Amino acid sequence: MKTDNKLIGAGLLTAIAASLCCITPVLALIAGTSGLASTFSWLEPFRPYFIGLTILVLGFAWYQKLLPKKKIDCNCETEEKPKFIQTKMFLGIVTAFAIVMLAFPYYSSIFYPKSEKQIIVVDQSNIQKVEFTISGMTCVSCEEHVNHEVNKLTGILNSNASYQNGNAIVEFDNSKTNITEIEKAINATGYSVTNKKDN
Repeated sequence: MKTDNKLIGAGLLTAIAASLCCITPVLALIAGTSGLASTFSWLEPFRPYFIGLTILVLGFAWYQKLLPKKKIDCNCETEEKPKFIQTKMFLGIVTAFAIVMLAFPYYSSIFYPKSEKQIIVVDQSNIQKVEFTISGMTCVSCEEHVNHEVNKLTGILNSNASYQNGNAIVEFDNSKTNITEIEKAINATGYSVTNKKDN
């Protein structure tokens, strides 16, 4: 029974570790501490291993739980009812929680508020498009965090961050904001602008 509890605990920990790099930006946004967003981004290269370990550990826990018990023929007392933490229902709850945690990067964008802006551009010649090369982004949650911070600035027409490309392409009215302000906003998330160029 103690082995089951250890397996369940290990499965939970690996599921959380697998998604920690993606959960942190959302927690940083909620807490209002944007700079902490990239704290666990170093875990991203290990994510496939954590996912595999979670599946392995929880699979083994289910195997142990579903394994038929050997019946002992004796006139001894009947087995007492197992504690909730040792039941299939608890293992099922933990498994469901692990699945929710592992899938977090795919639905994390729902936690970021959509910023509806009305932007009036007086002069078309003021529109500028700049590509910022960013280090530290590891998932969709990171992209959302960068876009959210950049869109707080006045004069932003469009912000499109991509963790796969390691960049953000920002279109803005340069009479209302500038490259330095946008770079500060991106750096405030905890990710770093390493290069910028006009598009």
